[in-house]
Amino acid sequence: MRDIRVFTAQPLTADTEIVLEENSAHHLTVVLRLKTGAKIVLFNGTGGEYNATLGQVTGKHVRALISDFTDTNRQSPLYISLGIGLSRGDRMDWVIQKATEVGVAEITPLFTARSEVRLKGDRADKKIRHWRKIAINACEQCYRNIPPIINAPTSPDLWFQSLSTDKKLVLHHHSEQTVTVLRSQQVTSTALLIGPEGGLTDSEISSSLHSGFEPLTIGPRVLRTETAPIVAITLLQSLWGDFG
Repeated sequence: MRDIRVFTAQPLTADTEIVLEENSAHHLTVVLRLKTGAKIVLFNGTGGEYNATLGQVTGKHVRALISDFTDTNRQSPLYISLGIGLSRGDRMDWVIQKATEVGVAEITPLFTARSEVRLKGDRADKKIRHWRKIAINACEQCYRNIPPIINAPTSPDLWFQSLSTDKKLVLHHHSEQTVTVLRSQQVTSTALLIGPEGGLTDSEISSSLHSGFEPLTIGPRVLRTETAPIVAITLLQSLWGDFG
């Protein structure tokens, strides 16, 4: 039986108890119909996880009795910082969920020339909270204990300036460089730039190359903006991370 994993924003300590957040309490007792004494696993994003037991249930308040701590690390040894052009609909939701599952460390949505989404003010704050919740839910499912960093949307140039990774790669289907060329290199961190629907403009690609990015192709077919990052991250994890 799969562990029932629950994220909490609260500090966790062995041999103590906490009152779970209302959303988690509702999911455990109403959706999953767990009762007092049920076993769960708690994590708060700081590393490791805690075994716990459901305690008293009083209305919307559910207590968790924390027992022992396990210093379990499921983070990839490869730090991948994904910069991806904002896209319409639920494409970003899908990318964040799946990229979390395959081990991305950081995601930065980008306002590119062909992005049809413009976020600012309260709408941007709400969207960032939504994306972070998606990442946390994905961590609960995939047994990951540290969620990826979800940054506020920014411009490609500002993102380029913030990077300090060993490697910087931009997906470009006209490139002749494949992942095979990278196989002999030793890399512990890489940035990965992917465009929105319609791709990056020639100017954006040129700007990335001037900022030290290397063009990379992942095959002869042109992938959707929500498919490309998952395929690329998987290949990079196979090269330098914890896949394979």
